[in-house]
Amino acid sequence: MLRRLIPYLAYAYVSLVGLTSRTRVVRGEVPERLHAEGRRFIYSFWHQRQVYFTWTHRGVGAAVLVSRSKDGELIAETMRLSRIAAVRGSSSRGGIAAAREMVETLRSGLDVGITPDGPKGPPRKVKEGALRIAQLSGAPIVPIANALSRKLVLEKAWDRFHVPLPFSRAVVVYGEPISVGPDDDLRAKAEEVAAAMDAATEEADRLVS
Repeated sequence: MLRRLIPYLAYAYVSLVGLTSRTRVVRGEVPERLHAEGRRFIYSFWHQRQVYFTWTHRGVGAAVLVSRSKDGELIAETMRLSRIAAVRGSSSRGGIAAAREMVETLRSGLDVGITPDGPKGPPRKVKEGALRIAQLSGAPIVPIANALSRKLVLEKAWDRFHVPLPFSRAVVVYGEPISVGPDDDLRAKAEEVAAAMDAATEEADRLVS
């Protein structure tokens, strides 16, 4: 019964954080420009910062890759309540099928989201999954980050996971789109995407400090 309640409690809590916080969006024209061009894209964000996006991106027309673990079940249900779709799979479980579904999701007219260092790390290292989805679909990767002035940091978590707190100053930062061509070196692209994600994260942190 408690596990069934967790997604509802999580949804209510994030709603409280969002409603009591002032959120600023930096370079929000990036997704608007892509959509105006009739293009869908891949949100790429670090696992550490995923919680607040379930507030800022409710109902935006996106599906996010979620692991097939028991914890993934809770995350997927929380996202459903937040009007965000879930594609189940990870680099270790159901990865190939999930990648195909992500490509089909993009072609159906939704954006997709991925934590390229999830679900278990190493932290802030981009795995090839997001790059292959971009390569197969032709959709660009858009780095995105958030930061809040008040948060709880889970120091023992592998990524020092952030739990946002109410009554914060919050910011969402978009980076410029990164395309992955069929002949691109994926290791080099992984470093490029990681650097862009780090830059967006550092900018977000500066803006709320």
